[in-house]
Amino acid sequence: MSSARNLIIGAAAILLIGSGAAAQAVDAPVVDPAAAPKPARPQMSEGVAAIVNDEIVSTYDLRQRMLLLLVTSGVQPTEQNIAEVQKEALRGLVDEHLEMQEIRHIEEKQKDLHLEATPKEIDEEIQGMAEQNNMKAPQLIGALKAAGVAPETLRQELGAQMTWRQYMRARFGGQIKIGDEQVAAAEARALAAAAKPQYLVSEIFIDASRVGGQRQAEEGAEQLIAQIKQGAPFPGVARQFSSLPTAANGGDAGWLTAGDIQPALQNVLDAMRPGQVSPPVPMPDGVYILLLRDKRAGAHATLLDLKQAAVRLPDGATPEDVAAATAKLETVKTGFTTCEALETEASKVSGVVAGDLGETEVTDLSPDFRQVVETLKVGQIGGPVRTKAGLHLVAVCGRHASGAKAPTKDDIENRLYGEQLSMIARRFLRDLHNSATIESR
Repeated sequence: MSSARNLIIGAAAILLIGSGAAAQAVDAPVVDPAAAPKPARPQMSEGVAAIVNDEIVSTYDLRQRMLLLLVTSGVQPTEQNIAEVQKEALRGLVDEHLEMQEIRHIEEKQKDLHLEATPKEIDEEIQGMAEQNNMKAPQLIGALKAAGVAPETLRQELGAQMTWRQYMRARFGGQIKIGDEQVAAAEARALAAAAKPQYLVSEIFIDASRVGGQRQAEEGAEQLIAQIKQGAPFPGVARQFSSLPTAANGGDAGWLTAGDIQPALQNVLDAMRPGQVSPPVPMPDGVYILLLRDKRAGAHATLLDLKQAAVRLPDGATPEDVAAATAKLETVKTGFTTCEALETEASKVSGVVAGDLGETEVTDLSPDFRQVVETLKVGQIGGPVRTKAGLHLVAVCGRHASGAKAPTKDDIENRLYGEQLSMIARRFLRDLHNSATIESR
Protein backbone atom coordinates (compact mmCIF):
# COMPACT_ATOMS: atom_id res chain seq x y z
CA MET A 1 0.00 0.00 0.00
CA SER A 2 2.94 2.38 0.55
CA SER A 3 3.66 2.46 -3.18
CA ALA A 4 0.03 3.17 -3.91
CA ARG A 5 -0.02 6.00 -1.37
CA ASN A 6 3.12 7.46 -2.97
CA LEU A 7 1.35 7.46 -6.30
CA ILE A 8 -1.76 9.24 -5.04
CA ILE A 9 -0.17 11.75 -2.67
CA GLY A 10 0.08 14.38 -5.41
CA ALA A 11 -3.64 14.30 -6.06
CA ALA A 12 -4.86 14.98 -2.54
CA ALA A 13 -6.28 18.34 -3.65
CA ILE A 14 -9.32 18.67 -5.91
CA LEU A 15 -8.49 20.43 -9.16
CA LEU A 16 -11.24 22.57 -10.65
CA ILE A 17 -11.02 23.95 -14.15
CA GLY A 18 -13.90 26.16 -15.15
CA SER A 19 -15.34 25.73 -18.61
CA GLY A 20 -13.23 27.99 -20.78
CA ALA A 21 -11.48 29.48 -17.72
CA ALA A 22 -7.99 29.13 -16.31
CA ALA A 23 -7.23 26.39 -13.79
CA GLN A 24 -7.76 27.04 -10.10
CA ALA A 25 -6.48 25.07 -7.10
CA VAL A 26 -8.89 24.69 -4.19
CA ASP A 27 -7.44 23.69 -0.84
CA ALA A 28 -8.93 20.43 0.39
CA PRO A 29 -8.17 18.13 3.29
CA VAL A 30 -6.22 14.95 2.57
CA VAL A 31 -8.78 12.24 2.05
CA ASP A 32 -8.62 8.50 2.09
CA PRO A 33 -8.08 7.14 -1.46
CA ALA A 34 -11.10 4.91 -1.21
CA ALA A 35 -13.26 7.92 -0.50
CA ALA A 36 -11.92 9.99 -3.38
CA PRO A 37 -14.57 11.02 -5.91
CA LYS A 38 -14.84 8.86 -8.97
CA PRO A 39 -13.80 10.54 -12.23
CA ALA A 40 -16.82 11.95 -14.01
CA ARG A 41 -17.40 11.37 -17.68
CA PRO A 42 -17.06 14.50 -19.83
CA GLN A 43 -20.33 16.37 -20.18
CA MET A 44 -21.52 18.80 -22.82
CA SER A 45 -20.93 21.61 -20.31
CA GLU A 46 -17.20 20.98 -20.39
CA GLY A 47 -15.27 23.90 -21.82
CA VAL A 48 -12.52 24.24 -24.40
CA ALA A 49 -8.94 24.42 -23.10
CA ALA A 50 -7.29 24.68 -26.53
CA ILE A 51 -7.84 24.16 -30.24
CA VAL A 52 -5.15 22.39 -32.24
CA ASN A 53 -5.74 22.59 -35.99
CA ASP A 54 -9.53 22.72 -35.42
CA GLU A 55 -9.31 19.79 -32.96
CA ILE A 56 -10.60 20.55 -29.45
CA VAL A 57 -8.73 19.85 -26.22
CA SER A 58 -11.47 19.90 -23.59
CA THR A 59 -11.14 21.15 -20.04
CA TYR A 60 -12.05 17.61 -18.96
CA ASP A 61 -9.03 16.26 -20.88
CA LEU A 62 -6.84 18.94 -19.32
CA ARG A 63 -8.07 18.28 -15.79
CA GLN A 64 -7.54 14.55 -16.23
CA ARG A 65 -4.03 15.05 -17.60
CA MET A 66 -3.17 17.36 -14.71
CA LEU A 67 -4.27 14.72 -12.22
CA LEU A 68 -2.30 12.04 -14.07
CA LEU A 69 0.79 14.25 -14.09
CA LEU A 70 0.49 14.86 -10.35
CA VAL A 71 -0.07 11.20 -9.52
CA THR A 72 2.76 9.80 -11.65
CA SER A 73 5.29 12.50 -10.73
CA GLY A 74 4.49 12.60 -7.01
CA VAL A 75 4.30 16.41 -7.11
CA GLN A 76 1.83 17.90 -4.64
CA PRO A 77 -0.37 20.74 -5.97
CA THR A 78 0.25 24.10 -4.34
CA GLU A 79 -0.75 27.66 -5.10
CA GLN A 80 2.79 28.22 -6.37
CA ASN A 81 3.00 25.32 -8.80
CA ILE A 82 -0.53 24.64 -9.99
CA ALA A 83 -0.30 27.06 -12.90
CA GLU A 84 2.89 25.37 -14.10
CA VAL A 85 1.27 21.95 -13.73
CA GLN A 86 -1.58 23.14 -15.93
CA LYS A 87 0.81 24.55 -18.53
CA GLU A 88 2.84 21.33 -18.62
CA ALA A 89 -0.29 19.20 -18.97
CA LEU A 90 -1.60 21.43 -21.77
CA ARG A 91 1.76 21.39 -23.57
CA GLY A 92 1.71 17.61 -23.44
CA LEU A 93 -1.82 17.42 -24.80
CA VAL A 94 -1.03 19.85 -27.63
CA ASP A 95 2.06 17.81 -28.58
CA GLU A 96 -0.01 14.64 -28.46
CA HIS A 97 -2.72 16.06 -30.73
CA LEU A 98 -0.13 17.26 -33.26
CA GLU A 99 1.58 13.89 -33.25
CA MET A 100 -1.61 11.86 -33.65
CA GLN A 101 -2.90 14.21 -36.38
CA GLU A 102 0.32 13.62 -38.30
CA ILE A 103 0.02 9.86 -37.90
CA ARG A 104 -3.63 9.78 -39.01
CA HIS A 105 -2.67 11.88 -42.03
CA ILE A 106 0.02 9.36 -42.98
CA GLU A 107 -2.31 6.41 -42.43
CA GLU A 108 -4.94 8.00 -44.68
CA LYS A 109 -2.35 8.28 -47.46
CA GLN A 110 -1.12 4.72 -46.90
CA LYS A 111 -4.16 2.60 -46.21
CA ASP A 112 -2.12 -0.52 -45.39
CA LEU A 113 -0.04 1.29 -42.76
CA HIS A 114 -1.04 0.73 -39.12
CA LEU A 115 1.18 2.54 -36.64
CA GLU A 116 -0.98 2.94 -33.55
CA ALA A 117 -0.04 0.93 -30.47
CA THR A 118 -2.32 -2.05 -29.87
CA PRO A 119 -4.27 -2.55 -26.63
CA LYS A 120 -1.99 -5.48 -25.79
CA GLU A 121 1.12 -3.33 -26.21
CA ILE A 122 -0.39 -0.65 -23.97
CA ASP A 123 -1.28 -3.29 -21.36
CA GLU A 124 2.35 -4.45 -21.36
CA GLU A 125 3.57 -0.87 -20.91
CA ILE A 126 1.22 -0.39 -17.94
CA GLN A 127 2.48 -3.63 -16.43
CA GLY A 128 6.04 -2.34 -16.75
CA MET A 129 5.09 0.92 -15.02
CA ALA A 130 3.46 -1.02 -12.21
CA GLU A 131 6.52 -3.23 -11.72
CA GLN A 132 8.73 -0.15 -11.42
CA ASN A 133 6.56 0.85 -8.46
CA ASN A 134 6.57 -2.68 -6.95
CA MET A 135 2.92 -3.11 -7.86
CA LYS A 136 0.73 -5.14 -10.17
CA ALA A 137 -1.20 -3.51 -13.00
CA PRO A 138 -4.62 -3.73 -11.24
CA GLN A 139 -3.10 -2.02 -8.19
CA LEU A 140 -1.75 0.78 -10.34
CA ILE A 141 -5.10 1.27 -12.06
CA GLY A 142 -6.83 1.22 -8.67
CA ALA A 143 -4.48 3.91 -7.35
CA LEU A 144 -5.22 6.09 -10.37
CA LYS A 145 -8.97 5.66 -9.97
CA ALA A 146 -8.71 6.53 -6.27
CA ALA A 147 -6.95 9.76 -7.25
CA GLY A 148 -9.69 10.64 -9.73
CA VAL A 149 -7.84 9.61 -12.89
CA ALA A 150 -9.82 7.66 -15.48
CA PRO A 151 -7.77 4.63 -16.63
CA GLU A 152 -8.39 5.67 -20.23
CA THR A 153 -6.40 8.85 -19.59
CA LEU A 154 -3.27 6.80 -18.87
CA ARG A 155 -3.93 4.49 -21.82
CA GLN A 156 -4.30 7.45 -24.19
CA GLU A 157 -1.06 9.06 -23.01
CA LEU A 158 0.96 5.84 -23.21
CA GLY A 159 -0.60 4.85 -26.54
CA ALA A 160 0.29 8.21 -28.07
CA GLN A 161 3.88 8.03 -26.80
CA MET A 162 4.40 4.49 -28.07
CA THR A 163 2.78 5.25 -31.44
CA TRP A 164 4.93 8.35 -31.94
CA ARG A 165 8.15 6.45 -31.16
CA GLN A 166 7.15 3.75 -33.62
CA TYR A 167 6.35 6.33 -36.30
CA MET A 168 9.68 8.10 -35.81
CA ARG A 169 11.56 4.81 -36.20
CA ALA A 170 9.54 3.87 -39.27
CA ARG A 171 9.91 7.27 -40.96
CA PHE A 172 13.49 8.24 -40.06
CA GLY A 173 15.17 5.13 -38.70
CA GLY A 174 16.35 3.98 -42.12
CA GLN A 175 18.08 7.31 -42.72
CA ILE A 176 20.38 6.86 -39.72
CA LYS A 177 23.62 5.13 -40.58
CA ILE A 178 26.12 4.36 -37.84
CA GLY A 179 29.52 3.76 -39.44
CA ASP A 180 32.41 1.69 -38.14
CA GLU A 181 34.45 4.88 -37.75
CA GLN A 182 31.80 6.36 -35.44
CA VAL A 183 31.77 3.20 -33.34
CA ALA A 184 35.58 3.07 -33.20
CA ALA A 185 35.74 6.72 -32.16
CA ALA A 186 33.15 6.11 -29.43
CA GLU A 187 35.12 3.08 -28.20
CA ALA A 188 38.30 5.16 -28.07
CA ARG A 189 36.52 7.92 -26.12
CA ALA A 190 35.11 5.38 -23.68
CA LEU A 191 38.55 3.89 -23.10
CA ALA A 192 40.19 7.29 -22.59
CA ALA A 193 37.36 8.38 -20.31
CA ALA A 194 37.65 5.31 -18.10
CA ALA A 195 40.70 6.76 -16.34
CA LYS A 196 38.80 9.92 -15.33
CA PRO A 197 36.33 10.43 -12.44
CA GLN A 198 32.82 9.28 -13.29
CA TYR A 199 29.38 10.28 -12.02
CA LEU A 200 26.14 8.30 -12.02
CA VAL A 201 23.60 11.01 -12.79
CA SER A 202 19.87 11.52 -13.20
CA GLU A 203 18.81 14.75 -14.88
CA ILE A 204 15.88 17.05 -15.50
CA PHE A 205 16.05 19.83 -18.08
CA ILE A 206 13.48 22.61 -18.23
CA ASP A 207 13.55 23.94 -21.80
CA ALA A 208 13.22 27.73 -21.66
CA SER A 209 11.68 27.94 -25.13
CA ARG A 210 9.00 25.46 -24.13
CA VAL A 211 7.94 27.13 -20.87
CA GLY A 212 7.99 30.77 -21.95
CA GLY A 213 11.48 31.99 -21.14
CA GLN A 214 14.52 31.59 -18.91
CA ARG A 215 12.90 33.19 -15.86
CA GLN A 216 9.96 30.79 -16.05
CA ALA A 217 12.36 27.86 -16.42
CA GLU A 218 14.30 28.88 -13.32
CA GLU A 219 11.13 29.39 -11.28
CA GLY A 220 9.79 26.04 -12.44
CA ALA A 221 13.06 24.34 -11.48
CA GLU A 222 12.92 25.86 -8.01
CA GLN A 223 9.39 24.52 -7.52
CA LEU A 224 10.35 21.03 -8.71
CA ILE A 225 13.38 20.89 -6.41
CA ALA A 226 11.17 21.86 -3.47
CA GLN A 227 8.78 19.03 -4.38
CA ILE A 228 11.64 16.51 -4.69
CA LYS A 229 12.95 17.51 -1.26
CA GLN A 230 9.44 17.00 0.13
CA GLY A 231 9.37 13.43 -1.19
CA ALA A 232 8.37 13.53 -4.87
CA PRO A 233 10.42 10.79 -6.60
CA PHE A 234 13.04 12.18 -8.96
CA PRO A 235 12.24 9.63 -11.75
CA GLY A 236 8.54 10.52 -11.70
CA VAL A 237 9.26 14.25 -11.85
CA ALA A 238 11.74 13.72 -14.69
CA ARG A 239 9.25 11.68 -16.75
CA GLN A 240 6.64 14.41 -16.58
CA PHE A 241 8.67 17.63 -16.68
CA SER A 242 12.05 17.02 -18.35
CA SER A 243 12.55 17.91 -22.02
CA LEU A 244 15.48 15.50 -22.47
CA PRO A 245 15.29 12.08 -24.13
CA THR A 246 16.28 10.58 -20.76
CA ALA A 247 12.84 11.60 -19.43
CA ALA A 248 11.49 8.28 -20.74
CA ASN A 249 13.90 6.48 -18.37
CA GLY A 250 13.11 8.65 -15.37
CA GLY A 251 15.98 11.03 -16.13
CA ASP A 252 18.64 8.31 -15.94
CA ALA A 253 21.69 9.64 -17.82
CA GLY A 254 23.93 6.76 -16.70
CA TRP A 255 27.63 7.15 -15.92
CA LEU A 256 29.06 10.45 -17.15
CA THR A 257 32.79 11.10 -17.38
CA ALA A 258 34.70 14.17 -16.25
CA GLY A 259 35.78 16.13 -19.31
CA ASP A 260 32.80 15.00 -21.38
CA ILE A 261 30.32 17.02 -19.27
CA GLN A 262 29.47 20.66 -19.90
CA PRO A 263 31.71 22.78 -17.60
CA ALA A 264 28.81 24.38 -15.71
CA LEU A 265 27.37 20.94 -14.89
CA GLN A 266 30.82 19.53 -14.13
CA ASN A 267 31.45 22.21 -11.50
CA VAL A 268 28.14 21.40 -9.81
CA LEU A 269 28.77 17.64 -9.79
CA ASP A 270 32.27 18.11 -8.35
CA ALA A 271 30.78 19.85 -5.32
CA MET A 272 28.02 17.26 -4.72
CA ARG A 273 27.90 14.09 -2.64
CA PRO A 274 26.05 10.95 -3.76
CA GLY A 275 22.35 11.26 -2.96
CA GLN A 276 22.24 15.04 -3.32
CA VAL A 277 20.00 17.03 -5.66
CA SER A 278 21.58 20.12 -7.20
CA PRO A 279 20.21 23.65 -7.09
CA PRO A 280 18.95 24.94 -10.46
CA VAL A 281 21.82 25.09 -12.96
CA PRO A 282 21.08 27.82 -15.54
CA MET A 283 22.21 27.14 -19.10
CA PRO A 284 21.80 29.29 -22.24
CA ASP A 285 18.63 27.44 -23.32
CA GLY A 286 17.10 26.37 -20.02
CA VAL A 287 17.77 24.99 -16.56
CA TYR A 288 19.15 21.65 -15.33
CA ILE A 289 18.41 19.81 -12.10
CA LEU A 290 20.90 17.02 -11.32
CA LEU A 291 20.72 14.07 -8.95
CA LEU A 292 24.14 12.55 -8.18
CA ARG A 293 23.44 8.89 -7.46
CA ASP A 294 27.05 7.70 -7.20
CA LYS A 295 30.62 8.76 -7.91
CA ARG A 296 33.76 6.71 -8.62
CA ALA A 297 37.41 7.36 -9.31
CA GLY A 298 38.73 6.54 -12.74
CA ALA A 299 40.34 3.19 -13.46
CA HIS A 300 44.03 3.25 -14.29
CA ALA A 301 44.68 -0.26 -15.66
CA THR A 302 43.77 -1.28 -19.19
CA LEU A 303 42.63 -4.87 -19.71
CA LEU A 304 43.02 -6.65 -23.03
CA ASP A 305 41.28 -9.76 -24.31
CA LEU A 306 43.90 -11.52 -26.46
CA LYS A 307 44.20 -14.47 -28.81
CA GLN A 308 47.29 -15.85 -30.50
CA ALA A 309 48.44 -17.99 -33.40
CA ALA A 310 51.89 -19.56 -32.95
CA VAL A 311 54.48 -21.90 -34.38
CA ARG A 312 56.67 -23.84 -31.95
CA LEU A 313 60.28 -22.88 -32.47
CA PRO A 314 63.21 -23.75 -30.17
CA ASP A 315 65.41 -20.99 -28.84
CA GLY A 316 68.32 -22.10 -31.04
CA ALA A 317 66.34 -22.49 -34.29
CA THR A 318 68.18 -21.85 -37.55
CA PRO A 319 67.45 -18.77 -39.65
CA GLU A 320 65.84 -21.09 -42.22
CA ASP A 321 63.42 -22.48 -39.60
CA VAL A 322 62.57 -18.97 -38.44
CA ALA A 323 61.89 -17.87 -42.02
CA ALA A 324 59.64 -20.88 -42.63
CA ALA A 325 57.67 -20.24 -39.44
CA THR A 326 57.35 -16.57 -40.33
CA ALA A 327 55.95 -17.45 -43.74
CA LYS A 328 53.31 -19.68 -42.16
CA LEU A 329 52.22 -16.95 -39.76
CA GLU A 330 52.11 -14.37 -42.54
CA THR A 331 49.64 -16.65 -44.34
CA VAL A 332 47.44 -16.70 -41.23
CA LYS A 333 47.82 -12.95 -40.78
CA THR A 334 46.78 -12.26 -44.37
CA GLY A 335 43.67 -14.41 -43.98
CA PHE A 336 42.71 -12.91 -40.60
CA THR A 337 39.22 -11.39 -40.54
CA THR A 338 37.89 -11.65 -36.98
CA CYS A 339 39.02 -12.96 -33.61
CA GLU A 340 36.25 -15.54 -33.72
CA ALA A 341 37.65 -17.01 -36.95
CA LEU A 342 41.32 -17.06 -35.91
CA GLU A 343 41.38 -20.72 -34.85
CA THR A 344 39.69 -21.78 -38.07
CA GLU A 345 42.14 -19.79 -40.20
CA ALA A 346 45.14 -21.13 -38.28
CA SER A 347 44.00 -24.75 -38.68
CA LYS A 348 44.40 -24.39 -42.46
CA VAL A 349 48.19 -23.95 -42.11
CA SER A 350 50.28 -26.92 -41.02
CA GLY A 351 52.21 -26.40 -37.81
CA VAL A 352 50.23 -23.37 -36.65
CA VAL A 353 48.18 -23.55 -33.46
CA ALA A 354 45.80 -20.88 -32.17
CA GLY A 355 44.16 -20.25 -28.84
CA ASP A 356 42.74 -17.82 -26.32
CA LEU A 357 45.21 -15.97 -24.06
CA GLY A 358 42.39 -14.63 -21.92
CA GLU A 359 42.21 -11.21 -20.32
CA THR A 360 45.33 -9.48 -19.04
CA GLU A 361 46.58 -6.05 -18.04
CA VAL A 362 48.81 -4.31 -20.55
CA THR A 363 51.46 -3.78 -17.88
CA ASP A 364 51.67 -7.54 -17.25
CA LEU A 365 52.74 -8.30 -20.83
CA SER A 366 56.36 -8.81 -21.83
CA PRO A 367 57.91 -5.75 -23.53
CA ASP A 368 57.81 -7.35 -27.00
CA PHE A 369 54.12 -8.27 -26.75
CA ARG A 370 53.24 -4.95 -25.14
CA GLN A 371 54.92 -3.01 -27.95
CA VAL A 372 52.78 -4.84 -30.51
CA VAL A 373 49.37 -4.72 -28.79
CA GLU A 374 49.63 -1.04 -27.89
CA THR A 375 49.62 -0.22 -31.62
CA LEU A 376 46.57 -2.38 -32.38
CA LYS A 377 42.89 -1.52 -32.36
CA VAL A 378 40.25 -4.01 -31.25
CA GLY A 379 39.81 -6.60 -34.00
CA GLN A 380 43.36 -6.28 -35.37
CA ILE A 381 46.26 -8.76 -35.35
CA GLY A 382 49.98 -8.02 -35.10
CA GLY A 383 53.41 -9.66 -34.93
CA PRO A 384 55.11 -11.99 -35.26
CA VAL A 385 56.77 -11.82 -31.86
CA ARG A 386 59.72 -14.10 -31.05
CA THR A 387 59.88 -15.86 -27.67
CA LYS A 388 61.85 -18.79 -26.34
CA ALA A 389 58.86 -21.03 -27.09
CA GLY A 390 58.27 -19.99 -30.69
CA LEU A 391 56.94 -17.33 -33.00
CA HIS A 392 53.58 -15.66 -32.24
CA LEU A 393 50.87 -13.52 -33.77
CA VAL A 394 48.66 -11.72 -31.24
CA ALA A 395 45.14 -10.39 -31.82
CA VAL A 396 43.38 -7.78 -29.67
CA CYS A 397 39.78 -8.98 -29.27
CA GLY A 398 38.68 -6.57 -26.56
CA ARG A 399 39.92 -3.62 -24.53
CA HIS A 400 38.48 -1.91 -21.46
CA ALA A 401 39.48 -0.26 -18.22
CA SER A 402 39.67 -2.29 -15.04
CA GLY A 403 36.63 -1.90 -12.80
CA ALA A 404 34.42 -0.84 -15.70
CA LYS A 405 32.45 -2.99 -18.09
CA ALA A 406 33.32 -2.09 -21.64
CA PRO A 407 30.32 -1.25 -23.84
CA THR A 408 29.85 -3.71 -26.69
CA LYS A 409 29.71 -2.63 -30.29
CA ASP A 410 25.94 -3.18 -30.22
CA ASP A 411 25.65 -1.02 -27.08
CA ILE A 412 27.51 1.83 -28.78
CA GLU A 413 25.56 1.54 -32.04
CA ASN A 414 22.23 1.51 -30.18
CA ARG A 415 23.18 4.58 -28.14
CA LEU A 416 24.34 6.55 -31.19
CA TYR A 417 21.21 5.52 -33.10
CA GLY A 418 18.95 6.58 -30.22
CA GLU A 419 20.65 9.96 -29.88
CA GLN A 420 20.29 10.75 -33.57
CA LEU A 421 16.67 9.58 -33.76
CA SER A 422 15.76 11.63 -30.67
CA MET A 423 17.28 14.77 -32.20
CA ILE A 424 15.38 14.22 -35.46
CA ALA A 425 12.10 13.63 -33.57
CA ARG A 426 12.45 16.88 -31.58
CA ARG A 427 13.12 18.87 -34.74
CA PHE A 428 10.17 17.25 -36.50
CA LEU A 429 7.81 18.09 -33.63
CA ARG A 430 9.03 21.70 -33.66
CA ASP A 431 8.19 21.84 -37.38
CA LEU A 432 4.68 20.55 -36.65
CA HIS A 433 4.26 23.31 -34.04
CA ASN A 434 5.48 25.98 -36.43
CA SER A 435 3.04 24.94 -39.17
CA ALA A 436 0.05 24.39 -36.87
CA THR A 437 -2.78 26.67 -35.77
CA ILE A 438 -2.90 26.45 -31.97
CA GLU A 439 -5.25 28.52 -29.83
CA SER A 440 -5.19 28.29 -26.01
CA ARG A 441 -8.27 29.45 -24.13
